[in-house]
Amino acid sequence: MCPSFMATGEELHSTRGRAHLLWELMQGEVLPDQWKNKQVKESLDLCLACKACKSECPVSVDMATYKSEFLAHHYEGESRPLSHYAFGRIDVFARLASYAPHLVNAINHTPLISSIMKKILHIHPKRTFPRFAKPFTPDRRHARDARRLRGNRRIPLPADAPEVFLWADTFNNYFHPSAMRAAHQVLTTAGFRVTLPTQHLCCGRPLYDFGMLDTAKDYLLKTLNALTPQLQTGTPIVVLEPSCASVFRDELTNLLPHDPRAQKLRDQTFLLSEFLVKRAPHYKPPQLDEKILVHGHCHHRATMGMQDEIALLRLTGADVELLDSGCCGMAGPFGFEKDKYTVSQTLANRVLLPAVRNKAANTILVTDGFSCAEQVTQNTDTKPMHLAEVLAKPLRD
Repeated sequence: MCPSFMATGEELHSTRGRAHLLWELMQGEVLPDQWKNKQVKESLDLCLACKACKSECPVSVDMATYKSEFLAHHYEGESRPLSHYAFGRIDVFARLASYAPHLVNAINHTPLISSIMKKILHIHPKRTFPRFAKPFTPDRRHARDARRLRGNRRIPLPADAPEVFLWADTFNNYFHPSAMRAAHQVLTTAGFRVTLPTQHLCCGRPLYDFGMLDTAKDYLLKTLNALTPQLQTGTPIVVLEPSCASVFRDELTNLLPHDPRAQKLRDQTFLLSEFLVKRAPHYKPPQLDEKILVHGHCHHRATMGMQDEIALLRLTGADVELLDSGCCGMAGPFGFEKDKYTVSQTLANRVLLPAVRNKAANTILVTDGFSCAEQVTQNTDTKPMHLAEVLAKPLRD
């Protein structure tokens, strides 16, 4: 069921209601102003672009794509709110902040400055800005430690070890580099030679939330140009952030249907759990005597499915429970916006936050989505872990 409809109970915010309004819009007989129509804009405004309707509705209504297309037309020839550029181009600001993250974080969390920025960007006062970090870069110490383990011996990777490309997404690279570091270690331990981007790349996921499709196409073309060598050799592309993986699995071929490289990238993209289960049959995850709660990111559930993630975690021997939590309510910039905060919190408090607050003290919460982790950390004292961090934890210990 559509998350926003679950929160409001209004037909206007259901998949059926939105689809009907869009149909009337295209007919051009009942709704005036067509792409500028305020009622359609209001209906789509609370769509979290979770993609659940595409996988769960009998007719596979792709409301996330419809919303992006509508917003692209709605703002055509008009100026956009400043928040669209701030959130949509977060990769640019995150890269700049990474040069002096401690300074930027101090400025962002200064009460007066923070309050002014929130008012300008229409962010709810109870939200806090995520903290920037130095991007992950393997150094000699990391390369030495991230070696293949056989028993108690550390054996260097052979020169002909198969290559895997680790996608450095904006969220894990500039906000949560510990997940990047852990994934690099896990993949190396699994016997793969890990390569990383040599330039700043972004899939452009936040751009779709605001219908900035022309810019999104530019981002994707830059990505395809940069990854051409990997696409030609069939090198697997491992992506840690589910929303970024869904761009390569879904939006990419929709926006660039005639570029053969788009289909290759779609086929060569894997989440970490998918890759380890399907392309690393000799990999054995470390044994964990833990209780693990798993919250699945919306795009992870809808586009890729959670079966590989759960199967891999259960191979560790841990007691694993997949929460029936649906959308966390954060959904990128959605949960930060002032007028959507109540809906965001309503969805988070349906299952996810009560489960987190009631879990045992030593229980690990796993969620691979950056937005999902932010929703948890901004409402509880729990710090979620990425799958990569869970698999790398015994190696670090």
